[in-house]
Amino acid sequence: MAKTNVKVLGSWASPFVMRPRIALNLKSVEYEFLEETFGSKSPLLLHYNPVYKKIPVLIHQDKPICESLIIVQYVDEVWASGPSLLPSDPYDRALARFWAAYIDDKHKSELVNFKQFSRLSKLAILLQHLDKRGGEGGLMVQVFEGLALLEDAFDKCSQGKAFFGGEKIGYIDIALGSLLGWLKAAGKMNNVKLLDDAKTPKLVGWAERFCSHGAVKEIMTEADKLVEFAKIPQAKFKAPAS
Repeated sequence: MAKTNVKVLGSWASPFVMRPRIALNLKSVEYEFLEETFGSKSPLLLHYNPVYKKIPVLIHQDKPICESLIIVQYVDEVWASGPSLLPSDPYDRALARFWAAYIDDKHKSELVNFKQFSRLSKLAILLQHLDKRGGEGGLMVQVFEGLALLEDAFDKCSQGKAFFGGEKIGYIDIALGSLLGWLKAAGKMNNVKLLDDAKTPKLVGWAERFCSHGAVKEIMTEADKLVEFAKIPQAKFKAPAS
């Protein structure tokens, strides 16, 4: 890998932190991973992201870039000699950004508006209780509807190739693929298979290819480890105020 002054500030359990790490791996950029302690904000984080105070933060030549998908776009532009993550065609590029935004919007919910918890904690709590938000518009139903839409999007964007980005991992692949560990963990926590051969066969195949890719497999967290991690914010939520 080509040496460069690059650091990623984040947490091993965060799917959002995984995005810049995958992008950097795809570009063959060497970087230092600086692990944040869960439940606290380090002086380094507060210094480099004083506005949102959240991970991930990419530090390049001592300059911070924040928000996971913005970081991925930055990586694609700065290390342009590597494989392109966003399509060159303006329409295809806009389409990739649309689907990436859609993927993130599906994880914003007033149902988990617990201000004392981080974005990662909210995600962990939400995914443990998909089946407890019943009704026609329940969260489980919304997840399956969203995956069905993404199955159709994959069919159109991939044009019969291995990834959303075609022959190689691209922007949408990174946006959705970073969530696969948590989707598997949510399935285990709710006794349901969210990616199912019968309902979303193309996404199932895509997920297997994505997770086995060299840029991904070393940093994709095992579902069982995420299940254990998810119990931490849930325990804090249940604990009485002191």
